[in-house]
Amino acid sequence: METLITPLSELIKIAVAPVFLLAGIAGFLNVMSGRLGRISDRVRVAERNIQTFADAERIQRNKREILVLWRRIKVINWAIGLCVSSGLLVCTVIMSLFAGELWRLNLNVMVITLFMLAMAFLVSALLVFLIEIRLATKTIDIFRSVRSLD
Repeated sequence: METLITPLSELIKIAVAPVFLLAGIAGFLNVMSGRLGRISDRVRVAERNIQTFADAERIQRNKREILVLWRRIKVINWAIGLCVSSGLLVCTVIMSLFAGELWRLNLNVMVITLFMLAMAFLVSALLVFLIEIRLATKTIDIFRSVRSLD
């Protein structure tokens, strides 16, 4: 019994780091989902505003804003997809660690490869998220300058 418990406790220690990474990914997904919800709400408001505006210039400005918002939605969806993929790979790393120990398989190369892929997807998700933030900031600057001219 002692021989099984010692390797298992060591394995749990090794698996803790990916579990914490998974918690961080979940938090990041929460932030991105919130942004997606706010962008979607803004699209609905802008589309409703088009129906109420009489001024052609304001309607055109709203249509440009809607196009930018839809671009942001596409970008944030990519970031979410990359982040979810990273989370799935981290889960696979954890499962592989336990499966390798249970069936006495040497899965080191697979675990390392999966973890590297998970990190690559996470880095990609962060970069795409940065693109969405820059797009949002640029949009705010453009519409602020246009509104100051009114």
